[in-house]
Amino acid sequence: MRIGLQIPSFTWSGSPASIRGKLAEIAHTAEEAGFASVWVMDHFFQIPPVGPAEQEMLEGYSALSYLAGVTERVKLGTMVTGVTYRHPGVLAKTVTTLDVLSGGRAYLGIGAAWFDREHHGLGVPFPSLRERFERLEEALRIVKQFWSGKAEPFQGKHYKLTETLGSPAPVSRPSPPILIGGMGEKKTLRLVARYADACNLFAFVGAAALGQKLDVLKRHCEAEGRSYEEIEKTTLGTANLAKQSPKDIVAQCRELGRLGIGHAIFNFPNVDRLEPLATFGKEVIPAVAAC
Repeated sequence: MRIGLQIPSFTWSGSPASIRGKLAEIAHTAEEAGFASVWVMDHFFQIPPVGPAEQEMLEGYSALSYLAGVTERVKLGTMVTGVTYRHPGVLAKTVTTLDVLSGGRAYLGIGAAWFDREHHGLGVPFPSLRERFERLEEALRIVKQFWSGKAEPFQGKHYKLTETLGSPAPVSRPSPPILIGGMGEKKTLRLVARYADACNLFAFVGAAALGQKLDVLKRHCEAEGRSYEEIEKTTLGTANLAKQSPKDIVAQCRELGRLGIGHAIFNFPNVDRLEPLATFGKEVIPAVAAC
């Protein structure tokens, strides 16, 4: 099992002046500790589960580009980009640029978007859930066409492109992996089976619920004629070492591994102190490497 780090908050002592140095320090420490990936949210306001909207929030792809320059090995991605925020052709170009400048380390994390406050606050259209899923499927088709090397027209209900021209091509082969975030059984997991290289599920729902979601994904894969095994299964959870011991987290990861999860991504309430990252590097990552 691989372990990833999500950074959902930039509200640290001395912010905003301290953000630049602290973010680099966190990423460097995570890489040295053996984390496989580093993720940031794609939000413009802080989200309710993490803190008030007024707290510091960096634009996702600018932050990832910075992280690409201060790291060498970790994979980089958003957890996850709302389809409403960027035109799919521009998004494909943005992720390609990250992939090229990071040496082939980009993921495209994407989902249907949900945070209405930042949409309304910044003047971004926030269509119905049905339309957002329609746009998500078209965006996935556009990105895959863009990365296929075919500079051809795309004609959809919501997006129309005269040519999906992308140069340079991504460094990743055959392309940066597409990760779809969400647990909806009828739409989200169907889109994973049809288009994605990876899924992301919430770890906090527990093993029984995760097993159910994975069973649904397996059925969608069968319906699509897709190999279930080729899809990377990831989870997102919180590790609080003030309340959980490293042994507790290792046990949690092993349970996830038994379900077929191969990439467990964690955020930490006090990541800026760096100790949780070092602890993971010594006591968690080596212990779950064979899961």
